[in-house]
Amino acid sequence: MNIRKNSEILETSLTSNGVLRLNLNSPENLNALSENMIDLMQKNIDKGGSDKNVRVIIISSEGTTFSSGHDLKELKKARKNSDRGKKYYSKIMKKCSKMMQSIINNPKPVIAEVGGVATAAGCQLVASCDLAYASTSAKFATPGVNIGLFCSTPMVAISRNLSNKHSMEMLLTGELISSEKAATIGLINEVSQDDKLKNFVLNKAIKISKKSAVTLKIGKKAFYKQIDMKLSDAYDYASKTMVENMLKLDAKEGIDAFINKRKPKWQDK
Repeated sequence: MNIRKNSEILETSLTSNGVLRLNLNSPENLNALSENMIDLMQKNIDKGGSDKNVRVIIISSEGTTFSSGHDLKELKKARKNSDRGKKYYSKIMKKCSKMMQSIINNPKPVIAEVGGVATAAGCQLVASCDLAYASTSAKFATPGVNIGLFCSTPMVAISRNLSNKHSMEMLLTGELISSEKAATIGLINEVSQDDKLKNFVLNKAIKISKKSAVTLKIGKKAFYKQIDMKLSDAYDYASKTMVENMLKLDAKEGIDAFINKRKPKWQDK
């Protein structure tokens, strides 16, 4: 049974398995990350992270465009301000950057379900998620260079997923790449047929939802924290994290269940 709540541009639903779906629902605006959309995403990502009933978060969209990135009409309108939009642009970029980081910092795994074109900050959104799966027809690009606006903030997320050469190719050419190529270079995990994507991603989310929430929280935090450390510091940090994890009740339960060949009963503690 799904508990469903709708807003005008962002739909939310929660399954009995604890899978929260945030569905961008502004196809007529190419699911652009308008200020309102960013605010709604921020609110629901934070809420999902603190809600004990939520175990996994999926970000999806309506229509043939996953997200076109920032709302260019909003940005253009701000140019009429006395400072040519500088204050507004700073506010929007800070809001968007905070929202992207809240995905990384969220204790729950976040999965991008990409059923359409993801460009600019929309591609950044995909790259910011822990996992990403796309339909055969999905495409990706950081096309800011084509309109005289380098995708500098999407670059941060892209460059943390791809090699330097693949990142720069996307950023310098602004060309669309296929979902198959996106999977090959590491922007997404896997490609699914268009009509099977939703169930494919949901099954992945349900599988993850059955793990210990406290273990996932510890592991996700450790992964992103150690990734930029030098090797010796990363091992020191990971060793301390393992000790912390071993002292949790769920680690005791999981090990006992494995030894006794039974299913573990998680307490998320």
